[in-house]
Amino acid sequence: MSLRAVVKVPGTCGELVQGTLEGITFHVSCPVDIYSTVEVELTEDDVRLESPPDSPKALAALRAMLARRAGNGMGGRMAINSTLPRSKGMASSTADVAGAIYAASRALRMEIAPMEAARLALMIEPSDGSLFPNVVLFDHCGGKIWEDLGACPPLDLVVLDFGGEVDTVAFNHRDFSQTLRENEPQVSQALALVREGLAQGDPALIGQGATMSALANQRILFKPQLEAVLEAAEEIDALGVNVAHSGTVIGVLLDPSRQRAQDVREWLEVRLPGLNFALCCRMIGGGPIPAG
Repeated sequence: MSLRAVVKVPGTCGELVQGTLEGITFHVSCPVDIYSTVEVELTEDDVRLESPPDSPKALAALRAMLARRAGNGMGGRMAINSTLPRSKGMASSTADVAGAIYAASRALRMEIAPMEAARLALMIEPSDGSLFPNVVLFDHCGGKIWEDLGACPPLDLVVLDFGGEVDTVAFNHRDFSQTLRENEPQVSQALALVREGLAQGDPALIGQGATMSALANQRILFKPQLEAVLEAAEEIDALGVNVAHSGTVIGVLLDPSRQRAQDVREWLEVRLPGLNFALCCRMIGGGPIPAG
Protein backbone atom coordinates (compact mmCIF):
# COMPACT_ATOMS: atom_id res chain seq x y z
CA MET A 1 0.00 0.00 0.00
CA SER A 2 1.28 3.48 -0.85
CA LEU A 3 0.50 6.73 0.93
CA ARG A 4 0.43 9.86 -1.21
CA ALA A 5 0.05 13.61 -0.64
CA VAL A 6 0.72 16.79 -2.61
CA VAL A 7 1.24 20.27 -1.12
CA LYS A 8 2.21 23.71 -2.38
CA VAL A 9 4.46 26.01 -0.36
CA PRO A 10 4.91 29.64 -1.42
CA GLY A 11 8.14 31.34 -2.18
CA THR A 12 8.88 34.92 -1.23
CA CYS A 13 9.97 38.24 -2.56
CA GLY A 14 12.86 38.50 -0.13
CA GLU A 15 11.78 39.80 3.27
CA LEU A 16 9.93 42.83 4.61
CA VAL A 17 12.49 43.35 7.37
CA GLN A 18 15.68 41.53 8.33
CA GLY A 19 18.40 42.07 10.91
CA THR A 20 18.99 41.32 14.56
CA LEU A 21 17.09 41.97 17.78
CA GLU A 22 19.48 42.07 20.74
CA GLY A 23 21.88 39.98 18.70
CA ILE A 24 19.32 37.35 17.57
CA THR A 25 18.84 37.06 13.81
CA PHE A 26 15.32 37.48 12.48
CA HIS A 27 13.31 38.43 9.45
CA VAL A 28 9.70 39.27 8.67
CA SER A 29 8.46 36.99 5.92
CA CYS A 30 7.09 38.18 2.58
CA PRO A 31 5.31 35.16 1.05
CA VAL A 32 4.04 35.53 -2.51
CA ASP A 33 1.83 33.50 -4.82
CA ILE A 34 4.65 31.67 -6.63
CA TYR A 35 4.97 28.08 -5.43
CA SER A 36 6.91 24.88 -5.17
CA THR A 37 4.57 21.89 -5.50
CA VAL A 38 5.87 18.73 -3.82
CA GLU A 39 4.38 15.26 -4.25
CA VAL A 40 5.40 12.46 -1.89
CA GLU A 41 4.34 8.83 -2.27
CA LEU A 42 5.48 6.49 0.50
CA THR A 43 5.55 2.72 0.77
CA GLU A 44 6.72 0.10 3.26
CA ASP A 45 7.57 -2.31 0.44
CA ASP A 46 10.90 -0.66 -0.42
CA VAL A 47 13.15 1.53 1.73
CA ARG A 48 14.68 3.33 -1.26
CA LEU A 49 13.74 6.98 -1.83
CA GLU A 50 13.62 8.43 -5.34
CA SER A 51 13.81 12.19 -5.72
CA PRO A 52 14.95 14.82 -8.23
CA PRO A 53 18.76 14.81 -8.42
CA ASP A 54 18.89 18.62 -8.22
CA SER A 55 17.01 18.75 -4.88
CA PRO A 56 19.32 17.19 -2.25
CA LYS A 57 18.06 19.50 0.50
CA ALA A 58 14.45 18.41 -0.01
CA LEU A 59 15.58 14.77 0.05
CA ALA A 60 17.45 15.36 3.31
CA ALA A 61 14.30 16.94 4.75
CA LEU A 62 12.19 13.99 3.66
CA ARG A 63 14.64 11.56 5.26
CA ALA A 64 14.61 13.59 8.49
CA MET A 65 10.81 13.66 8.53
CA LEU A 66 10.54 9.91 7.99
CA ALA A 67 13.15 9.19 10.66
CA ARG A 68 11.26 11.42 13.10
CA ARG A 69 7.76 10.11 12.38
CA ALA A 70 7.99 6.67 10.81
CA GLY A 71 11.38 5.25 11.71
CA ASN A 72 13.60 4.23 8.81
CA GLY A 73 11.39 1.50 7.38
CA MET A 74 9.72 3.46 4.58
CA GLY A 75 10.71 4.41 1.07
CA GLY A 76 9.00 5.87 -1.93
CA ARG A 77 9.37 8.77 -4.31
CA MET A 78 9.23 12.55 -4.31
CA ALA A 79 8.51 14.86 -7.24
CA ILE A 80 8.98 18.64 -7.20
CA ASN A 81 7.53 21.19 -9.58
CA SER A 82 8.70 24.71 -8.77
CA THR A 83 8.34 27.97 -10.67
CA LEU A 84 10.60 29.83 -8.21
CA PRO A 85 13.91 31.19 -9.55
CA ARG A 86 16.89 29.67 -7.73
CA SER A 87 19.58 31.48 -5.73
CA LYS A 88 17.73 34.80 -5.93
CA GLY A 89 16.41 35.19 -2.38
CA MET A 90 12.91 33.94 -3.17
CA ALA A 91 12.97 31.06 -0.66
CA SER A 92 13.03 28.37 -3.33
CA SER A 93 14.98 25.96 -1.09
CA THR A 94 12.68 26.57 1.87
CA ALA A 95 9.63 25.93 -0.33
CA ASP A 96 11.11 22.59 -1.48
CA VAL A 97 12.26 21.55 1.99
CA ALA A 98 9.03 22.57 3.71
CA GLY A 99 7.02 20.97 0.91
CA ALA A 100 8.82 17.67 1.47
CA ILE A 101 8.14 17.82 5.22
CA TYR A 102 4.49 18.81 4.94
CA ALA A 103 3.73 16.38 2.09
CA ALA A 104 5.30 13.49 3.99
CA SER A 105 3.33 14.44 7.09
CA ARG A 106 0.07 14.45 5.15
CA ALA A 107 0.94 11.16 3.42
CA LEU A 108 1.50 9.59 6.83
CA ARG A 109 -1.80 11.08 8.06
CA MET A 110 0.13 12.84 10.82
CA GLU A 111 -0.32 16.57 11.33
CA ILE A 112 2.87 18.47 12.02
CA ALA A 113 2.98 21.83 13.79
CA PRO A 114 4.69 24.61 11.81
CA MET A 115 7.35 25.07 14.49
CA GLU A 116 8.23 21.37 14.34
CA ALA A 117 8.45 21.63 10.56
CA ALA A 118 10.68 24.68 11.00
CA ARG A 119 13.02 22.82 13.35
CA LEU A 120 13.36 20.01 10.83
CA ALA A 121 14.02 22.52 8.04
CA LEU A 122 16.67 24.29 10.13
CA MET A 123 18.53 20.98 10.43
CA ILE A 124 19.10 21.29 6.68
CA GLU A 125 19.85 25.02 6.26
CA PRO A 126 18.72 28.51 7.33
CA SER A 127 15.02 28.64 6.46
CA ASP A 128 12.43 31.25 5.59
CA GLY A 129 9.39 32.04 7.71
CA SER A 130 7.25 31.40 4.63
CA LEU A 131 6.77 27.85 5.91
CA PHE A 132 4.51 29.31 8.66
CA PRO A 133 0.93 30.48 8.05
CA ASN A 134 0.35 34.25 7.76
CA VAL A 135 3.24 36.73 7.97
CA VAL A 136 5.72 35.96 10.73
CA LEU A 137 8.77 37.20 12.54
CA PHE A 138 11.22 34.30 12.62
CA ASP A 139 14.83 33.56 13.52
CA HIS A 140 15.83 31.96 10.22
CA CYS A 141 19.19 30.72 11.51
CA GLY A 142 18.48 29.25 14.94
CA GLY A 143 14.70 29.23 15.40
CA LYS A 144 15.08 31.04 18.74
CA ILE A 145 12.18 33.44 18.15
CA TRP A 146 8.92 33.18 16.26
CA GLU A 147 5.87 35.45 16.25
CA ASP A 148 2.74 35.38 14.13
CA LEU A 149 2.21 38.96 12.90
CA GLY A 150 -1.14 38.17 11.28
CA ALA A 151 -2.56 38.24 7.79
CA CYS A 152 -1.32 40.68 5.17
CA PRO A 153 -3.54 43.39 3.66
CA PRO A 154 -3.96 43.45 -0.15
CA LEU A 155 -0.49 44.15 -1.51
CA ASP A 156 1.00 43.46 -4.95
CA LEU A 157 4.66 43.33 -5.91
CA VAL A 158 6.78 43.57 -9.00
CA VAL A 159 9.84 41.42 -8.36
CA LEU A 160 12.96 42.70 -10.12
CA ASP A 161 16.21 40.88 -10.69
CA PHE A 162 19.33 42.31 -12.30
CA GLY A 163 21.29 39.04 -12.42
CA GLY A 164 23.75 37.23 -10.21
CA GLU A 165 23.26 34.62 -7.50
CA VAL A 166 23.73 34.40 -3.74
CA ASP A 167 24.50 31.16 -1.90
CA THR A 168 22.30 31.59 1.17
CA VAL A 169 24.11 29.00 3.27
CA ALA A 170 27.54 30.54 2.60
CA PHE A 171 26.15 34.05 3.11
CA ASN A 172 24.69 33.18 6.52
CA HIS A 173 28.05 31.81 7.65
CA ARG A 174 29.75 35.18 7.13
CA ASP A 175 30.27 37.38 10.17
CA PHE A 176 28.22 40.58 9.88
CA SER A 177 27.71 40.87 13.64
CA GLN A 178 29.23 44.34 14.04
CA THR A 179 27.22 45.88 11.19
CA LEU A 180 24.05 44.12 12.33
CA ARG A 181 24.48 45.60 15.82
CA GLU A 182 24.98 49.05 14.33
CA ASN A 183 21.86 48.58 12.18
CA GLU A 184 19.62 47.52 15.07
CA PRO A 185 18.05 50.96 15.80
CA GLN A 186 17.04 51.41 12.14
CA VAL A 187 15.90 47.80 11.82
CA SER A 188 13.86 48.06 15.04
CA GLN A 189 12.12 51.14 13.66
CA ALA A 190 11.43 49.32 10.39
CA LEU A 191 9.99 46.38 12.31
CA ALA A 192 7.73 48.67 14.34
CA LEU A 193 6.32 50.21 11.15
CA VAL A 194 5.69 46.83 9.50
CA ARG A 195 4.19 45.39 12.68
CA GLU A 196 1.81 48.35 12.95
CA GLY A 197 0.99 48.16 9.24
CA LEU A 198 0.03 44.50 9.54
CA ALA A 199 -1.99 45.10 12.70
CA GLN A 200 -3.91 47.99 11.11
CA GLY A 201 -4.11 46.54 7.60
CA ASP A 202 -2.20 49.59 6.33
CA PRO A 203 0.05 48.72 3.34
CA ALA A 204 1.61 52.21 3.36
CA LEU A 205 3.22 51.56 6.75
CA ILE A 206 4.43 48.17 5.53
CA GLY A 207 6.03 49.81 2.50
CA GLN A 208 7.67 52.46 4.66
CA GLY A 209 9.18 49.92 7.03
CA ALA A 210 10.30 47.60 4.23
CA THR A 211 12.08 50.48 2.47
CA MET A 212 13.89 51.41 5.69
CA SER A 213 15.10 47.84 6.14
CA ALA A 214 16.20 47.61 2.49
CA LEU A 215 18.31 50.74 2.85
CA ALA A 216 19.87 49.52 6.12
CA ASN A 217 20.84 46.28 4.41
CA GLN A 218 22.97 48.12 1.85
CA ARG A 219 25.77 47.96 4.43
CA ILE A 220 25.57 44.16 4.40
CA LEU A 221 24.68 43.14 0.84
CA PHE A 222 24.92 46.16 -1.42
CA LYS A 223 22.57 46.30 -4.40
CA PRO A 224 23.87 48.78 -6.98
CA GLN A 225 20.43 49.13 -8.59
CA LEU A 226 18.47 49.82 -5.38
CA GLU A 227 18.71 53.60 -5.64
CA ALA A 228 17.42 53.59 -9.22
CA VAL A 229 14.57 51.23 -8.27
CA LEU A 230 13.65 53.43 -5.32
CA GLU A 231 13.62 56.53 -7.54
CA ALA A 232 11.38 54.74 -10.04
CA ALA A 233 9.07 53.59 -7.23
CA GLU A 234 8.78 57.15 -5.97
CA GLU A 235 7.95 58.39 -9.47
CA ILE A 236 4.84 56.20 -9.58
CA ASP A 237 3.96 56.72 -5.92
CA ALA A 238 4.48 53.06 -5.03
CA LEU A 239 4.25 52.00 -1.40
CA GLY A 240 7.99 51.40 -1.21
CA VAL A 241 10.54 48.72 -1.93
CA ASN A 242 11.79 45.59 -0.23
CA VAL A 243 14.75 43.33 -0.90
CA ALA A 244 16.07 39.84 -0.50
CA HIS A 245 18.48 40.68 2.30
CA SER A 246 20.62 37.66 1.41
CA GLY A 247 19.64 37.43 -2.26
CA THR A 248 19.48 39.44 -5.47
CA VAL A 249 15.82 40.43 -5.96
CA ILE A 250 14.22 43.80 -5.25
CA GLY A 251 10.48 44.20 -4.87
CA VAL A 252 8.36 47.24 -5.71
CA LEU A 253 5.36 47.23 -3.35
CA LEU A 254 2.02 48.35 -4.77
CA ASP A 255 -1.49 49.05 -3.51
CA PRO A 256 -3.68 47.04 -5.92
CA SER A 257 -6.56 49.48 -5.43
CA ARG A 258 -4.41 52.24 -6.98
CA GLN A 259 -2.02 50.54 -9.40
CA ARG A 260 -2.06 47.54 -11.69
CA ALA A 261 1.06 45.42 -11.25
CA GLN A 262 1.21 44.42 -14.91
CA ASP A 263 1.23 48.07 -16.02
CA VAL A 264 3.94 48.92 -13.49
CA ARG A 265 6.04 45.96 -14.60
CA GLU A 266 5.91 47.03 -18.23
CA TRP A 267 6.87 50.59 -17.28
CA LEU A 268 9.77 49.41 -15.09
CA GLU A 269 11.10 47.20 -17.87
CA VAL A 270 11.51 50.35 -19.96
CA ARG A 271 12.62 52.59 -17.08
CA LEU A 272 15.30 50.26 -15.65
CA PRO A 273 18.06 48.95 -17.95
CA GLY A 274 19.79 45.65 -17.29
CA LEU A 275 16.85 43.72 -15.89
CA ASN A 276 17.24 39.95 -15.87
CA PHE A 277 13.54 39.40 -15.14
CA ALA A 278 10.47 41.13 -13.71
CA LEU A 279 7.59 39.16 -12.17
CA CYS A 280 4.16 40.24 -10.97
CA CYS A 281 2.87 38.62 -7.80
CA ARG A 282 0.69 39.17 -4.76
CA MET A 283 1.67 38.95 -1.12
CA ILE A 284 -0.15 36.11 0.64
CA GLY A 285 0.03 34.13 3.84
CA GLY A 286 2.67 31.45 4.13
CA GLY A 287 2.37 27.78 4.99
CA PRO A 288 1.37 24.65 3.08
CA ILE A 289 -1.62 24.40 0.78
CA PRO A 290 -3.05 20.95 -0.10
CA ALA A 291 -2.72 20.47 -3.85
CA GLY A 292 -4.20 17.09 -4.60
